[in-house]
Amino acid sequence: MSRYIARRLLQSIPIFFGITIISYLLMTLSGNPVLTLVMQPEMTQEQIARTAARLGVNDPWPIQYLRWLLGDDWMRWDADGDGIADHAFLVPLDPIGDGKPEPGTRRGILRGDFGDSFSLKRPVLDLLLERLPATLEISLTSFVIGTIGGILLGIVAAVKRGGLIDNALRMLSAIFNAIPIFWLGLLSLLVFAVQLHVLPLGDRCSLTMEETCPPIYERLQYMVLPVAMEAVGLIAGLTRLMRASMLDVIGEDYIRTARAKGLRERGIWLVHAARNALIPIATGLGPAITGLIGGSVIIEQIFNYPGVGRTLFQAAVGRDYPVVMASVIYAAVATILGYLLSDILYTIIDPRIQFS
Repeated sequence: MSRYIARRLLQSIPIFFGITIISYLLMTLSGNPVLTLVMQPEMTQEQIARTAARLGVNDPWPIQYLRWLLGDDWMRWDADGDGIADHAFLVPLDPIGDGKPEPGTRRGILRGDFGDSFSLKRPVLDLLLERLPATLEISLTSFVIGTIGGILLGIVAAVKRGGLIDNALRMLSAIFNAIPIFWLGLLSLLVFAVQLHVLPLGDRCSLTMEETCPPIYERLQYMVLPVAMEAVGLIAGLTRLMRASMLDVIGEDYIRTARAKGLRERGIWLVHAARNALIPIATGLGPAITGLIGGSVIIEQIFNYPGVGRTLFQAAVGRDYPVVMASVIYAAVATILGYLLSDILYTIIDPRIQFS
């Protein structure tokens, strides 16, 4: 198993770089971020050009990508010892023509430097680490609730197949799979926060170094609606998948043998059938983790939740390249690990499956 995991991690390296290259290309094609950041009409073209040079967004996108990946301290050097990087490799010495080369200060993400946010002017890594706990609160909670709820409801639907409970669960699963999450979130706010006033409208405290949040048990009310909106889609999908898998397994020979031995029906469903029916569920957990990451962007924006998803949305609107690319790395790593987790769960659920 350890060799298989190591091989999968090595295979994920080119996938990771492919994701970053495509994402960076699409981001640069979206437009110049200076036009979004500079909102002062009195600024001259020279000042705007110097701002673009300082941000490093006036070079061709392959050079920008290399600088973001590897840094630019290795691209420039001080040839005459005057403290100014007056020689460069692949980096324009004088980007605006004023005779003053821009010194390189970036070290690149491969050396742990994710750069500074264009708009907030703070290290990107600090921003994401501050907001990651808020995202993990709702993502992990909704993942646990959605997985357990979907599996249990799928078993119940299979046991009661053809009955009222089975039909009701199938109908609700189809409905919640079809409803867009943003519409469902806005509707839940209208009902529970605006009309009934039983849950807060949003504005959970920010997890930053300057602000101290109360203990989690005192802010559970802020998690109810976001967690419910993320979990309901997972429950709907897993319920249908678990029901279909259970109905396939229940016709196997070992189930008939268990019945012939006189085992209780509840034990047959929960012990013998459910464990083998979980194998297809393991296949869906990897995409489910990816879906939670994508859903957190919408959910956090709707409920004003100060997590990584909301930060990514604001950065994408403001064309804050460093924050967007750091969020892409976060999502790519979570996706790769999610699919690896699915493969590992195969061997845990079914020991007969071995990876050579």
